[in-house]
Formats: sequence, structure tokens, C-alpha cells
Amino acid sequence: MPPRRIAVVADSDTRWKWGASVARQIAPEYALDALFLRTRATPTERQLAETGITPDTRRDVTVAELVDDEELAAADLLVLATAGGTTLALTHGLGLAWEGRERRPVTVTGYVGVVYEKMVDGLLTRAGTDLVLANSAYDADRFRETFASVGVDPGSVVECALPFLGGQPYAPSAERPFTLTFAVQPSVPKGRVSRLRLLERAAAHARRHPDRLVLMKLRSLPGEHTTHVEADPYQLLIERMTEPAPDNLRLVYGNMGEVLDRTDLLVTVSSTAALESMHRGIPTAILSDFGIREAHGNHYFVHSGCLASWDDLDAGAAPRVDPDWAARQGIGRSDPYAAARARVAALAAADRLPALRPYYSPQRAGAYLAGILERNGLDEKGRPQAPVASGSAGGAVRTVIRRAARSGAKSLYRVGRERVAPTLRRWGQT
Repeated sequence: MPPRRIAVVADSDTRWKWGASVARQIAPEYALDALFLRTRATPTERQLAETGITPDTRRDVTVAELVDDEELAAADLLVLATAGGTTLALTHGLGLAWEGRERRPVTVTGYVGVVYEKMVDGLLTRAGTDLVLANSAYDADRFRETFASVGVDPGSVVECALPFLGGQPYAPSAERPFTLTFAVQPSVPKGRVSRLRLLERAAAHARRHPDRLVLMKLRSLPGEHTTHVEADPYQLLIERMTEPAPDNLRLVYGNMGEVLDRTDLLVTVSSTAALESMHRGIPTAILSDFGIREAHGNHYFVHSGCLASWDDLDAGAAPRVDPDWAARQGIGRSDPYAAARARVAALAAADRLPALRPYYSPQRAGAYLAGILERNGLDEKGRPQAPVASGSAGGAVRTVIRRAARSGAKSLYRVGRERVAPTLRRWGQT
């Protein structure tokens, strides 16, 4: 009997970390195949190593290439660790390609972190897969209520938790200096002025507490891409500080779990690293200096009991999460993926799985679906788009650029970043 296989389709390092962690939680004994979409955020080898999960096989692909991919169709489990629109395009295209097959992979999707905005928007693009994972009881209730209201089976929602919660429980140590770790986010806060101010405040805290070690946990090297664009990386901003950085302020890379192993106080604006920290029992501060705002995502933590400013931290604050709030967010559960494993096992044992049926169909939302399919290289029937008549890759790129230009500068920038640039990189590698 061939080995059991899980395929994870991911479009960035963050989503790979989530999808691969889900795969390991559901079926740790299965072989793990990584299918990375060719985008501006396709992870580098360094970024992959930082996640701490190495796949058994790796391929870089496009959505269109996956539709007729027989290796993918033969997998036992498929985790779609992709943005909502890409998940919809894949569910639509694969659902049509796999129609009539005796067997197909059990499909799973969900969210990389906390769902603090566009909940309905993102949820309905994920509808139609076999399992939609909810990272907390709070999310599961919202998801099921939404699905039931629009006619989607709420039973597809399975409550679990963020798959990378774990690690050693927090214990202070006299063998290291008290360590404050700031978990950096690529786009929160946004803008050079705000990001430089944050760095200056971290440096001021380090000067005020020379016995402490202050770590800025970075997400990527300058030029590397993540799920969100980082326009002003701290590695460059540190050179613009009004005073040289103190010796006890350091920029660090590495696996977040390993950094948390030596952390006594985790500080962030709204990174999911806060949930990892809370799960371990590490004092955690959700920074309020830039406001408690939906745009920053830190409004999600309003009831956590962990809001604090740099002034509070300077004065010695070390917030602890409210246990009732933590429980509602799936923090502290001993085996949160038991229900997901049971659901996958039941589906895998079925004689025949039903066809994949996304909520957005040509009949229900044809105009919306058509645009998403086109952006992912599929036609309205979920098939790979026909080659451009010019017969050259250059002609295809020119056609995409012309279409985007007609839609405005913002669309042109997005297409250049997400479609043209990856194409040029591929040409350079051949």
C-alpha cells in the first residue's frame, strides 16, 4: 500500500507554517508534500527553515497547473493554506476536474491567525471544502451562524485552535537576562514614521533597563516577501535612529517557538505570536501606543487584559491574559485537533465523497467568481486559460499589464507585484 500523503498548497511562509502545522496535527505520520504557488511571497529556503517544518517533497506551481495535477488528485488529504480568493478558485477548479472520480483528497482550509476583519468575505470564499477550521469557539460560532444563514452546511466548520500553539510552559530563569521580545509585523504599524517611532521606543526601553535584553523578532530579510508587504523593514530603519542602538537591543531571526523559549515578556501590536505567548503563560503586552484600532487588529485583544503602552512597560508592567478570554480563543486546550482528526477519518472511510461545491457559483455570483478565476489563471469553467494568441510568454505578460492598466494604477501595481515579477524571476532561473 502506498504511503499516506498530505498535500499543502501555500502562497507564503506564514501560510505554509499554518498549513504544514495543521497537517502535522491531523496526520503526523503522513508524508508531507509542499506545493508553493508562484507569487511575490513564495517562501525562500531561509523562510522555510524558520518555520521548523521541512516537507518531504516540494514543487513551485500555479493554480492553473494544479487543476489537472494527478499527483495532487492522488493525495489523501489536501490543505489549502491560501488567501480566500485563491481558495475559492482552487475549490471551484478542482471540484470540476475531480467530478466523477471514485476518490479524491479530503479538503481542509481555515485561517492563519485571528479573524479580525472581513470575516464574511473570507469565510464564503472558503465554503465548499470538506472542513473549514475555526481557531476558537468564538470563531466556530460565528462561522456556523454565517454558513447556516446563507445555506452552507454549518457542519463543515470544525473547532480547533491555531496549530502552532505549544512549546514549553513559561518559567523565569536566572541563567539569562530578563528578555523582552517584540514580535514584528510587516505592515503594522504602517509607514516609516510610525515604524521608526516604535523602534525608538524599544531602544528607549532598553536604555532605561540596561539589565534587560530587548529583541526585535524579525519576519524577513530586506527584499524577502511575506503575506503582507513590508515597505519599511527595521533592519534599515535602525540606521535612521536619532541615537545609536544600545547594546542590549538586538534584531533577531529564527523560529518563533525557539525565541519564545527565552522570552520573559512578549510585546506586539497584534501578531499571532501573542497567542503563542499566552498559550505558554508568558506575560504578553498588546501595544496601545498607536491606538486600539480595527486597522491594526489589536481591537481583537480588547478583552484579553493585556493592553499596555511602552510607558506601562517602562514602569514594569507584565500583563497576564484573562483566563476566560483565553479559553474562548482556544488557548490552553490539550488536544484541540481531536475533532478534526475524527472528521477526516470519517470522510476518508466513506465510499464516495460528495463533489466540492463552493458557495460562489456561476449561477449565484457569476461576475464575482469570474474575476477571481481570471486572476488565478482559470476561465469561467474552472479550466486553465488558453494561451495568448501571440504565442510568447512576453505577449502574455504584456496582455496582463494592459488589462491592469485599464483598471487603474492600484491594479497595475498589484499585477506587477504578484504576477509579472514572479514570471520574470522564473525566466531568470531557466
